[in-house]
Amino acid sequence: MKQDATRNAAYTVDCEDYVHVVEFNPFESGDSGNLIAYGGNNFVFIGTCTFQEEEADVEGIQYKTLRTFHHGVRVDGIAWSPETRLDSLPPVIKFCTSAADMKIRLFTSDLQDKNEYKVLEGHSDFINGLVFDPREGQEIASVSDDHTCRIWNLEGIQTAHFVLHSPGMSVCWHPEETFKLMVAEKNGTIRFYDLLAQQAILSLESEQMPLMSAHWCLKNTFKVGAVAGNDWLIWDITRSRWSTVNENLFATTGYPGKMMSQFQIHHLGHPQPILIGSVAVGSGLSWHRTLPLCAIGSDHKLLFWVTEM
Repeated sequence: MKQDATRNAAYTVDCEDYVHVVEFNPFESGDSGNLIAYGGNNFVFIGTCTFQEEEADVEGIQYKTLRTFHHGVRVDGIAWSPETRLDSLPPVIKFCTSAADMKIRLFTSDLQDKNEYKVLEGHSDFINGLVFDPREGQEIASVSDDHTCRIWNLEGIQTAHFVLHSPGMSVCWHPEETFKLMVAEKNGTIRFYDLLAQQAILSLESEQMPLMSAHWCLKNTFKVGAVAGNDWLIWDITRSRWSTVNENLFATTGYPGKMMSQFQIHHLGHPQPILIGSVAVGSGLSWHRTLPLCAIGSDHKLLFWVTEM
């Protein structure tokens, strides 16, 4: 746990497994530390981290693993539930994963004796995105290469099913728009679905293909960004990942799996990236809930970049 200048990361945490995906908890959990999850080839690790930017008595970063969950198969995606609380008695840890076996697993733990998971089956191809309903945490949305978006309740029953025109690459559920779901497809189409009427109400089109990921800005519901072809595209619907603290900050990574992947942080007010880093086989990208700081996974490492607002 040290400053690491060699890869331009502000902080590095050594990990027990190759990191395929990393995800900060985007919800308030009632604790001063930040919950973070990362997934490897066989396990999911849940930890807390505190940064010197938050606490004056912390030097660099403090990281602690709270629980390791055996997963048994490569972890492709992680989504946190808003029901996760560290200040309840007992504490509640709840998250779901997508995996290389095309199944979703819903994990619940009290960090003591209760460690359960439920398998949600239905997709027939790889799952590229999943997210919890951000208000109540009672439903999960997922998109897949099988050309579907599916919504599940916590019992694993599908409550909605949308047929897509190409593989689903990203799905976003905005905390201020809980009856709308954004689904991005590989063919460059981004659709917003009305979950009450269960039909599409708005679509955006990218001229570039393939679309690899898209993200709905949490600080401004009218902004949508996507990575398509070699470009990052931005729509302002009044006329990939966005920062959760500044509507003008977003981050992009190169294609995962390369021996060296470029990582960039952009600001809409600047024509060039405001931070460029390189990551050994980088994968996963997640913004801190309250700081202009993001995490990316690497070979047995978590890397953290800090940028100015």
